[in-house]
Amino acid sequence: MLIIGIDPGVSGSICFFKDGKILDVIEMPTMTEGKKNKKQVNGSQIYNEILKRIKKIEKQEIRVVIEKVSAMPKQGVTSMFNFGQSFGILKGICSAMQLPMYFVRPAKWKKYFNLINFEKDASRTRAIEIFPYFSSQLSKKKDSNKADAILIASFYYETYKIED
Repeated sequence: MLIIGIDPGVSGSICFFKDGKILDVIEMPTMTEGKKNKKQVNGSQIYNEILKRIKKIEKQEIRVVIEKVSAMPKQGVTSMFNFGQSFGILKGICSAMQLPMYFVRPAKWKKYFNLINFEKDASRTRAIEIFPYFSSQLSKKKDSNKADAILIASFYYETYKIED
């Protein structure tokens, strides 16, 4: 089964995970928009990135697991709107592709990996511990979003493989 773990948002990532192994992780495809060249997710490129990796796989053998995000304290209205827009684009793409979607709250997968009350970068350290063969692609602090996508996919694999 192919699990697609997604850390949504402009700085998020998408992990392609099969049989307990990382196949690939990409940063969220983005594009610039408007006079201020604000970054936003590029829905067309997201669609293409997913499509090229699932072409020969039956849809019932795919699970898309998206972090279920919500408004956070001390976040600006504009940034929260943009974050929600990214989440909606991802849901729309997966719906249009007729891919089964599952949503997991950050607290649930972070608790599973014992990351509650740790810095964001702790997920990168944990991903490297679990998947040392992938450490070279998680070497920078900015790679914590890739680590989140990996751990979201791994969480689903570890906790739901019995049910599927």
